[in-house]
Amino acid sequence: MKSITKYLLAMLLVCALAACESEYSIEDQQYLQYIDDYRVTRDSVMEFADYSPFNKKGKVEFHPLNYFEPTMEFVFYSKLFEYENKDTVQIFGTKGDEREAVRYGYLELNYDGDKYKLNLYETRDQKGNVYYMNWFTDKTTNDESYAVGRYLNFRKSADKNFTYKIDFNMAYNPYCAYSKDYSCTIPLKEDYIDLAITAGEKKFHE
Repeated sequence: MKSITKYLLAMLLVCALAACESEYSIEDQQYLQYIDDYRVTRDSVMEFADYSPFNKKGKVEFHPLNYFEPTMEFVFYSKLFEYENKDTVQIFGTKGDEREAVRYGYLELNYDGDKYKLNLYETRDQKGNVYYMNWFTDKTTNDESYAVGRYLNFRKSADKNFTYKIDFNMAYNPYCAYSKDYSCTIPLKEDYIDLAITAGEKKFHE
């Protein structure tokens, strides 16, 4: 009888531990595994591709990129709130070069009962092609994450009512984080998010 009781208690403990470990749904767990797999692929591209910042402008010593653990804590959903007056603002690169970007709108992040803004900018590449970007700093900046700030890619939908997924697991460092041969956009003061966003890429150089 005692052995059965011990077995049942052991099984209850296993079940309790399993419940603690499975705080995410199966779909979320599959997505977090996708993030892990994506990072493995990105490491390979960064190490070997000719266009990688480790190879294109002179060889830079490579080691695997550093990341926060994948998490669903910093995955948000928001509509895009366009500014009525889309001002053109001056921004600077890390080498002091001036650039222009259009302050296009923002996305809303609801975290722990508070709301935060993630600004969206419209800008152009060297060929004149329009693209959209989020860049930001947060409480991890210059501590756990890169001192200049981090970026998120953004694909704008033609649907005004479209709901976007904002996934900070995909936050990445600009090329100047790896090589001084690059100049990258410095986020503005208004791009600071008053949170410790412990998701996405960390510092490359410790």
